[in-house]
Amino acid sequence: MTEPRSLGSLSLALALTLGYAAIEAAAGFWSGSLTLLADAGHMASDAASLGLAAFAAWAARRPPSARHSYGFGRAEIVAAFVNAAFMLVILVWITVAAVQRLLEPQAVKGETVFAVALIGLLLNVAVALILARGEKTMNTRGALLHVMGDLLGSVAALVSGAVISFTGWFAIDPLLSLFICALILVSSLRLLREALHALMEGTPLHLALDEIGKAMAAVEGVRSVHDLHVWSLSSERIALSAHVVIDDMAAWERVFCALAQTVDQRYGIRHVTLQPEPSARIMQPPAVEPQK
Repeated sequence: MTEPRSLGSLSLALALTLGYAAIEAAAGFWSGSLTLLADAGHMASDAASLGLAAFAAWAARRPPSARHSYGFGRAEIVAAFVNAAFMLVILVWITVAAVQRLLEPQAVKGETVFAVALIGLLLNVAVALILARGEKTMNTRGALLHVMGDLLGSVAALVSGAVISFTGWFAIDPLLSLFICALILVSSLRLLREALHALMEGTPLHLALDEIGKAMAAVEGVRSVHDLHVWSLSSERIALSAHVVIDDMAAWERVFCALAQTVDQRYGIRHVTLQPEPSARIMQPPAVEPQK
């Protein structure tokens, strides 16, 4: 279950990020800076990510019900998928605008870009510290990665403002906005892949199914393991189910405890459902229908 401190950190980070994204977008329109607009879009996408993460953190705290027996932990996975799709839309918009600016350069108020980007850099540092001091959940870790991307975006905007102010080279603005697009593309595709994989109930990307099966089969009293499935209930909860062939059904309680301890300590899997099967049943030859 998500801790309240994690929800509070996400909510505060959301308020700061969303507020500054609006200020940066307004400054970008006023100054004519595509870099500021691109960075505002990046921060808006991160604000959406923080908002969805905060909502998912709240939803994950709701208890299971008769209609949702697993609870609402998977809401954060759905939120991650929506957020990734949203960032890709922003990516396309900024890329098209950047190419148009390269073909038809426009004047940019470099001093405004520099000043706004400097404030954004300081704010991103503050948001990163807030998240780093919160609970180390997957939500906060993912949000922190987005904020680090914002830090790079603010640095790019600072460089753009300085170059335009001292050299008047306006092409630096769309070029650096394309750099920010690259940041969005990498994080978006990674997030989209992980979310889609989880929604399709795939084995978590950091786990190897064969390795888990071998570790379970190595437990004393276990003959073999089959029909092994591992999937994500949420970003923090992993479930496992399997059929376990054992030598002595009377020893099942001891074997089950050993198996549960193994997958918990080695792989962080605590939601375990195991079905024991006697080895004699597996070794028996298949029934043959009598001849008529």
